[in-house]
Amino acid sequence: MTQQGVRWTTDQVLALAPDAASRKAGSKLGAAGPWSGLGSTSEGAVWGLCKGSGRKPYQTVVDTTGPAYKCSCPSRKFPCKHALGLLLLWAEGAGTVPGAQPADWAQEWLAGRRERAAAAASDGTSGGTAASDPEAARKRAERRAERVTSGVTELEQRLTDLLRSGLASAEQAGYGFWEETARRMVDAQAPGLASRVQNLGALPGSGPGWPVRLLEECALLHLLDQAWLRREQLPDGLAAAVRARIGLPGSADGPPVRDDWLVLSQYDTSEAKLTTRRIWAYGTACGQTALLLSFGAAGRAPELALPVGAAVDAELSSYAAGPRAALGQRFAPPAPTSARPVGVGPEEAAAAYGTALRDDPWLDSVPVTLGDVTPTRTDTGWQLADGQGESAIVLTDTAAAQPGLWKLLALSGGAPVMVFGEAGHRGFTPLTAWPQGAGDAVALA
Repeated sequence: MTQQGVRWTTDQVLALAPDAASRKAGSKLGAAGPWSGLGSTSEGAVWGLCKGSGRKPYQTVVDTTGPAYKCSCPSRKFPCKHALGLLLLWAEGAGTVPGAQPADWAQEWLAGRRERAAAAASDGTSGGTAASDPEAARKRAERRAERVTSGVTELEQRLTDLLRSGLASAEQAGYGFWEETARRMVDAQAPGLASRVQNLGALPGSGPGWPVRLLEECALLHLLDQAWLRREQLPDGLAAAVRARIGLPGSADGPPVRDDWLVLSQYDTSEAKLTTRRIWAYGTACGQTALLLSFGAAGRAPELALPVGAAVDAELSSYAAGPRAALGQRFAPPAPTSARPVGVGPEEAAAAYGTALRDDPWLDSVPVTLGDVTPTRTDTGWQLADGQGESAIVLTDTAAAQPGLWKLLALSGGAPVMVFGEAGHRGFTPLTAWPQGAGDAVALA
């Protein structure tokens, strides 16, 4: 029996929103008033017409097996507020969005998706286009490695000059020095180095203690440079991490793992020209935690969106370094589940981060689920303490200033909760929580 046709909860729908503004606007459209021509199928399709400011209503259709969205509105967000409102109506039950045959305009889009999926599957089984020339690929990789080595050597010289002249010179030089260095790393085809250099440029003069932070980051950058120059001598796992940190492309070559993947969290980070969506998923049978990445141009939300707290019957293939994986074939749409990840204590969370640093010294954090912890406030800030009061993990300064903290406090009410998040050298960032006993996941990010 498949899980198609199972309706999501309101929280799972709202967790798909690309930002707070979309969540608020979508909630306003989660009423029957502006909608007409509503319908859904047991295969996971939902559609409707939403009255807007123009003469014609917006045509909105969602394929929950993806999920994927199509709306005639001009919004560049995925999902847009109309898709969110439609899903909120659908989540209320069959009385608001009844079963029906898809409207012609919805059927056209749904049929196109099926055709593209079938074509992709056919390409995968037939081998697609002719295999690329392995000798040519090897030569391209060698040429790029030479450029990266040249860039690394130049960066090492610049770091040496900086330390010889003193860290105070970094503040005097201004951001232009770092921007020019970052461009040089882009020319060397080392985007990972370029990103780290740009981050360095924001540290001088950034507040009390900035020289210490700058020295720490310079040391990590120097370590990465030296690791690249000695990559042939490194263990396979560490060498793969170095290539990934430098910015060399990787591929999901790991064997596909089919499981009911519990969506632990989803959040976006934005840079000047790119929006990155990070989705953490937990295999309820295999016990693995995987990271799915999706990207969108600046101002445009990535297309991949999965409801937090739902489970997806799908295959994931891992990359060589880190927890990143690629989402492969999906066998059913996301569906509500009572499954939860396995929780650990604060001490085990800290130990997990320490262990991970052996394979990736540049790692900022690791995914961790804390079981039966209570948010408490101390003289130095917020922390999550275990039930015995024997150990605790502090929240990062950023997490302590976010609205998610108050959601966590409200959910806890002084009682232990289960919390998933990222644990690192700056502390713990809570992303999702579950109440004690039965209850749905609550997204905190």
